[in-house]
Amino acid sequence: MAKSLKPGQKAPASGQYEIVGPRGGATGKERTVVKGEPLPPTPKSKQGYVIADRTKNNSGRG
Repeated sequence: MAKSLKPGQKAPASGQYEIVGPRGGATGKERTVVKGEPLPPTPKSKQGYVIADRTKNNSGRG
């Protein structure tokens, strides 16, 4: 499993980021983030993000 990213970190690639729990479990919610933009706050503390689906153009490469 990929290492989760924290809210506020810059997104390494454009795409859909899934919110995961503190032990990596899926929550079923996703956010769209553009490369270089900070990841938004999560609904609960200790949650993070993993990339679920990269954008299908050059900005999705990372």
